[in-house]
Amino acid sequence: MPKVLPWSYSSLTLFDQCPKKYYHIKIARDVTEPESDAIIYGKEVHLAAEEFIRDGKPIPEKYAYMAPMLDKLLRIKGSKYCEYQMGVKKHPDGYSITNFSDKTAWYRGVADLLIVNKEDKEARLVDYKTGKSSQYADMKQLRLLAAATFVHFPYVQKIKAGLLFVVAKDFVTEEYEFTQRNAYFEPFIPIVRQLEEAVESDVWNPKRNFTCRKWCPVLSCSHNGRN
Repeated sequence: MPKVLPWSYSSLTLFDQCPKKYYHIKIARDVTEPESDAIIYGKEVHLAAEEFIRDGKPIPEKYAYMAPMLDKLLRIKGSKYCEYQMGVKKHPDGYSITNFSDKTAWYRGVADLLIVNKEDKEARLVDYKTGKSSQYADMKQLRLLAAATFVHFPYVQKIKAGLLFVVAKDFVTEEYEFTQRNAYFEPFIPIVRQLEEAVESDVWNPKRNFTCRKWCPVLSCSHNGRN
């Protein structure tokens, strides 16, 4: 197996949850996770938002509650990129752009909505969330996307980013600076190294977690509660 393994926020979270689960889903691909109703709903919401922003397609009636929020995003000045894919290579002295599908990519991220204002050297990052509450908003994925945005658009000096909870009608925001661009990757380096070590050694130890009892699809694992 290759020593360099492209990772995303979701895949790294999966590895951190359980290396064995990661192996079966991402490497061996002999197990798939069934899509829950919540995941299917989330995909439909993302598609509706994407087609409205990118193509001007009317929002389906069942998602009409999003219209006021998406209208505000549409009015923001700048070039709009929906489901924008970003690949990043890591070097000893920093990071560089690479194609999202490049197998030698170090990090891969997809921005739900990226608005770039070249004139003002600013960008907006928006990640749509369908949770009913923003109380436990997790900003880590946004920080990674911000770091990748600085790599792909090096003239951008500031990014205003937020998690848009379309059901809860809340917008949790953070701002990021170009001068701190590399620091946004740093918290993830230790777990990425663990992933690289697992790939190199081909050792994928199981790790107990909240999905073991009822939800983990890896039935061959001794921790699986359905055995």
